[in-house]
Amino acid sequence: MIDPKTLADRFPGDFLFGVATAAFQIEGAAKMDGRKPSIWDAFSNMPGRVFGRHNGDVACDHYNRLEEDLDLIKSLGVEAYRFSIAWPRIVPEGTGPVNEKGLDFYDRLVDGLKARGMKAYATLYHWDLPLMLAGEGGWTARQTAYAFQRYARTVIARLGDRLDAVATFNEPWCSVWLSHLYGIHAPGEGNMDAALHALHFTNLAHGLGVSAIRAERPDLPVGLVLNAHSIYPGSDSPADKAAADRAFDFHNGVFFGPVFKGEYPESFLSALGHRMPAIEPGDMETIAQPLDWWGLNYYTPMRIADDPAEAAEFPATVPAPPVADIKTDIGWEVYAPALGDLVRKLNADYTLPDCYITENGACYNMGVENGTVDDQPRLDYIADHLGVTADLINEGYPMRGYFAWSLMDNFEWAEGYRMRFGIVHVDYETQVRTVKKSGHWYGALAGQFPKGNHRAG
Repeated sequence: MIDPKTLADRFPGDFLFGVATAAFQIEGAAKMDGRKPSIWDAFSNMPGRVFGRHNGDVACDHYNRLEEDLDLIKSLGVEAYRFSIAWPRIVPEGTGPVNEKGLDFYDRLVDGLKARGMKAYATLYHWDLPLMLAGEGGWTARQTAYAFQRYARTVIARLGDRLDAVATFNEPWCSVWLSHLYGIHAPGEGNMDAALHALHFTNLAHGLGVSAIRAERPDLPVGLVLNAHSIYPGSDSPADKAAADRAFDFHNGVFFGPVFKGEYPESFLSALGHRMPAIEPGDMETIAQPLDWWGLNYYTPMRIADDPAEAAEFPATVPAPPVADIKTDIGWEVYAPALGDLVRKLNADYTLPDCYITENGACYNMGVENGTVDDQPRLDYIADHLGVTADLINEGYPMRGYFAWSLMDNFEWAEGYRMRFGIVHVDYETQVRTVKKSGHWYGALAGQFPKGNHRAG
């Protein structure tokens, strides 16, 4: 086992160690204190959408166990907590009245972090769109971007004075492609035209959100969290290499290009631009406002090959076999070098600000035995990826922090509760939390660092 102090010695003293969660995955209390349904509440209750028709009604009951969970985070020795805010708690119908009780909950959360000497990293959107907005087109409708702008301003007006950083969106790849093209996440669309509309209006919402945040709190570091894909060709053939380039533009470039260059990739526009919604004057300038930081969520590489049978449909690729034999319990290839390759390529292609690894972790489903959870494979996974992060810092890349995914086992979207990513085990029947071997190790690592005044940006 890698000694936590030895690994900690490879990081600068102001490197930030934290843990991450998302509102819908842990909060529960789906009908309490004025919260109204999100698209995930509806999706979860449709047959065949989520494993076992599991839902977020109770989840980890974090809403009712806030103080003990904040104590738990503090006990791990980490310096920061990355959490998301539930839009349906703040503006339950997406537009219209603001729910003060929802804001009160996040007041308690942020104040609780501050009282415990921890930093607060908030995400405004982690996929739980108010269901009422879905009836008006959801992310396929331009007006949703303006509803998000108002929601962002509402949250920052209330909480912004105590946040250390804020992100507009978490993983728009998921809420665009996985949700509107592949149909795996809510709202479960399988339509390229819907996905292309969701793409542009999500990007626009990000830009409008940045404007709203800065209008309220110009000094608050604002960023965007992207699950960029580390893409490898399945072979050295020219066809597979060309497919990898197309896949990079489709999976990464449509988010990084507008935000960091003010433009969509040329290959993407030439193939699909005619099916995009109207890009109105000023849209790209709004999307491309400079950011103070960006977050990278990384789990597994993407290996692809050319697909001649789909040559008419961009990006015309199919999955290629993994190179590494090791897979997690969710079936994802474990290959830590891909994290380094990805950061190097993204920095070569775009001018990027400071970077935080905002999610990284592994799904292993070990249970509690004799009061402990021996999840050595998860520990090894985190240690290996932190080692790559230390290598990147040594090479001069501005890696500023790492948030383990996840603080605790939780609702894993379409997989329900059968897949566990936590460094803390949750018994969903009793809500008992048990720190896993990986959690004790990560806490020992994080505890090696002085608690300074580090801020994003």
